[in-house]
Amino acid sequence: MSKEMLNALDTLEAEKGISKEIVIEALEAALVSAYKRHYGQAQNVEVDFNQKKGDIHVFAVKEVTEEVMDSQLEVSLKEAMTINPAYEIGDKIRFEVTPKDFGRIAAQTAKQVILQRVREAERNIIYNEYSEYENDIMQGIVERQDNRYIYVNLGKIEAVLSKQDQIPNERYQAHDRIKVYVSRVENTSKGPQVFVSRSHPDLLRRLFEQEVPEVYDGTVEIVSIAREAGDRAKVAVRSNDPNIDPVGTCVGPKGQRVQAIVNELKGENMDIVEWNEDPAVFIANSLNPAQVEDVIFDVENPKICTVVVPDYQLSLAIGKRGQNARLAAKLTAHKIDIKAESDMEEFYANYDDGDFDESAEALAEVPEVEVPVEEVTVEEITPDMSTDDIEEVAFDEETEN
Repeated sequence: MSKEMLNALDTLEAEKGISKEIVIEALEAALVSAYKRHYGQAQNVEVDFNQKKGDIHVFAVKEVTEEVMDSQLEVSLKEAMTINPAYEIGDKIRFEVTPKDFGRIAAQTAKQVILQRVREAERNIIYNEYSEYENDIMQGIVERQDNRYIYVNLGKIEAVLSKQDQIPNERYQAHDRIKVYVSRVENTSKGPQVFVSRSHPDLLRRLFEQEVPEVYDGTVEIVSIAREAGDRAKVAVRSNDPNIDPVGTCVGPKGQRVQAIVNELKGENMDIVEWNEDPAVFIANSLNPAQVEDVIFDVENPKICTVVVPDYQLSLAIGKRGQNARLAAKLTAHKIDIKAESDMEEFYANYDDGDFDESAEALAEVPEVEVPVEEVTVEEITPDMSTDDIEEVAFDEETEN
């Protein structure tokens, strides 16, 4: 029996990866519980398992006291000294109480506890293994799906892909191989739970690291990502080597590198733009493929800007349902207002570098007109009016009054 136990522990360690120490600790705890339950004992009990021979011994632990109040927990000093004269009050003495029939019933009771400990150990091993993949990318196989999740087999565990983490309009069939981003790993009461995503922006980052060696080794850096999963994404990149073009490196020869990513994401359009430390240049790049004429920042809030584009480029800059402008705003972390060049003519006419208001100069000339100023409608006076024009406006106002 002892050899069978040792062989079983060796097999468990080899097949499940659970060390003998964990199983033996669980076994000793189970035997203590079994002994107390089946033999009606409540005293302190310890169980020793000999790892070399496989023998099991049960010991009752008693404390040496001057006067014995509970014989199951205490032993008198006089009795202790008969065992060993060196014992003193407060010492602990172990008495072997292994029953002769401590076998089948105790083993059956202990079996359930051992299995539970083994399951817990397996869960911890799985949790520790997959927690290392958190914020990383893995390849899995679609197993099944229900109303809440797509279940993806990652090897030792089945991960869940929720609806909000799925790419819209992407269809998943059993046995499909897909790449997923491990967003978080939790150790729940039911065991480890792995949550994966196909719509997370960092999935793009990891895919670029796989396809572009320069991104993986840090020569080309992905600064920011804006993504509407399944439709379009913008990726801002910069190079830490002046001799390397970051955009061309990510696109690859004949677009092979970025095309591999597009294929993995079932045709999601990809815009790769170059990051620039100048916010105006970066914002202009982010609106690619639209051409930008000017970027004007709000004086009070530099995170708000107006982008001027040619009239024929306005719809391209805004994009379908505002998508291009929306992704550019996310990518640059700026609030972007897009204006056509013709709409900005009045702005340029009235403001000189944003500091001088020509309309104020025009109004300053109004008091020279003989007609009272309060009778002139200010909205009707424009900066390009001459004195005669202002007098005519004033005359019309007086006639109407």
